[in-house]
Amino acid sequence: MKHSLAQGFEPDLQTDASRNRSDAAVRRQFFADTDVTRRRAIRRGLWVAVLIYLLFSLTDILLVPDVSIHTTFARFVVGIAALLALELQVRAGTRADLMDLTCAVALVCGYLGWLLPAMMTSYATNMSYYMVFGAIFMMGANLFFTFNFALSLVASGVVLCIYFGALNYLHEDIYYRIAFGTFYLACFSFTSYVNWRLNRERARVLLSAVEAKIRQREAEERGEALLRLSNTDPMTGVANRRAVDAQLRLLWSDWTTSKRNFAVFLIDVDFFKKYNDYYGHQEGDRCLVQVARALQLAVSDRDALIGRYGGEEFIALLRFNTRQEVDKVAELLRRAVEDLCLAHERRRDGTSVITVSVGVSFTRPAPEHKLERLIYEADRALYLAKESGRNRIKLFDPDDPLTSDDTENVAALLDIAIQQNLVSLVYQPIRSLANDRVQAAEALMRLRLLDGTLVPPSIFIPIAERIGKITDLGLWAIRTACQQMLQTGKVQVVSVNVSPIQLKRPGFATSVAAILGELAIGGGQLALEITEGLEMDMDSDVLRCISDLRMLGIKIWLDDFGTGFAGLSWLRLIEFDTVKIDKSFLHDGTSLRGKAMLKDIIGLIRNRGPKILVEGVETVEQLHLMQQFKIDHVQGYFVGRPVSAEAFEVSRANGVKGMR
Repeated sequence: MKHSLAQGFEPDLQTDASRNRSDAAVRRQFFADTDVTRRRAIRRGLWVAVLIYLLFSLTDILLVPDVSIHTTFARFVVGIAALLALELQVRAGTRADLMDLTCAVALVCGYLGWLLPAMMTSYATNMSYYMVFGAIFMMGANLFFTFNFALSLVASGVVLCIYFGALNYLHEDIYYRIAFGTFYLACFSFTSYVNWRLNRERARVLLSAVEAKIRQREAEERGEALLRLSNTDPMTGVANRRAVDAQLRLLWSDWTTSKRNFAVFLIDVDFFKKYNDYYGHQEGDRCLVQVARALQLAVSDRDALIGRYGGEEFIALLRFNTRQEVDKVAELLRRAVEDLCLAHERRRDGTSVITVSVGVSFTRPAPEHKLERLIYEADRALYLAKESGRNRIKLFDPDDPLTSDDTENVAALLDIAIQQNLVSLVYQPIRSLANDRVQAAEALMRLRLLDGTLVPPSIFIPIAERIGKITDLGLWAIRTACQQMLQTGKVQVVSVNVSPIQLKRPGFATSVAAILGELAIGGGQLALEITEGLEMDMDSDVLRCISDLRMLGIKIWLDDFGTGFAGLSWLRLIEFDTVKIDKSFLHDGTSLRGKAMLKDIIGLIRNRGPKILVEGVETVEQLHLMQQFKIDHVQGYFVGRPVSAEAFEVSRANGVKGMR
């Protein structure tokens, strides 16, 4: 799959490297870029020229005093008109080339405006020499103003023509005409040549300047493009880990200095591995691209950053003002992906489209609050969102025992739990209704803190699964249950719960076989309970492990039937020895509808062949109902509460009643 972002940048770099411009285009580019500067220079130049032009009124008084009042008046009219026209152009934002044209017209009009009244003087000799004054206007057109060559040639040519017209009018002396005409032609030729050379040199300078500027701009664009590439995930186009880390540091700095709150949203695509395996990696990449685009669109109107934080994990960073705003954005992100309606047929949780789980943490006043801890809190919240059923939002709550600091203590405690005897087993009896005897027991794990406080299984089991300690704890539980209950002959069968993580672990069946062989326990005495949870699926490794366990003679039980979505599929694929019906169905049996549903479930399981165990029997009425439905086994507080192995032996000696 060719990455779309790379495709977006490569043509720009290649085009920039191969771009060619003509001199005319470069000149136009330069004039466009420097228009403001040129307009300012033209304005200043004309004001200086008009001032000098007016000062020459003193020369008029000395050389042509009889018409000096007329020439001075003409100078002021032309000068003021020129300045007025220029200032109007400045106000209107006229282009610099049009302002140059105004200056050229002002030069011609200035010469003509002075010459016409001056020619009426009676001081013919003075005037014959004073006409040389017109050469200044040629030099102004060709040298003093930065006209382009064509404009300067036209302006100075008009001045030359006006001069020759006046020369023919004032003087009949052929030698005078030749001498001064030659002088004017020489001035015209020389100044025009100098203007041409200046314009040519100026063009080269402009070309070099513009080319340098263009190259600098291209280099900056390349640098920006490379910077974007270095900060962008090449597949999805969102920010990569490097850019995310930089933004996190910036937000954290703002938080520590000015207390500007921000939130971290960790977003994980649910069951993406199954999607990848089923649809292929190309479709998986396309799915991530669409998810990234949907997340960006969801917060496009907010000052938020969307980045890719891992394989199928994204992150959003957002400044916020209220807790309600955080909740709203989290729901927007979750809903944006769900609304894509991307098919995911391999899910077994009742949903058939791609969804995401979102874990959120946010800044708050707390002792020793660090940036790394904020990310850790978002990760814990994400884990709980996944554990609670996926397609969920979970905000970190420091008061929640599942997300509080105590979980860190529990995680550390699990490392030493077995060595320090902090973990133990209790056993809840399972009663056979066929002979009204306790023939089996379920092993339940307990964990206590160093001060003796018990930690609920609902807290430490998910933590053990998350940090990878569940495998060691599970094998310890199997060994201990076999030693305490089977080697001593207290029950015929002991059941131990196993995690899906254990079943997916290579060598799990071999490890169980080694324990049974070491303790000389028959496989038929051990039952492993598989919970019907959202994590279970038709994974080939799980099915292979279950097959290996059955070959050892180990009984396979399906626990909590009816609480998930995969139970019927598991019943179809796996030959379970016993199916445990969740206690919620028994407790609903007090109503006609609940009783009918329980009966239907029992009939469904019985038709598949496994024995049926109903848990949660707490009253004699419930026990009688189970006898009425001819259930094989029952479990619950009415049969017996969980007790230690030693207490179980005493209870067993006293019979079932002693365990109630």
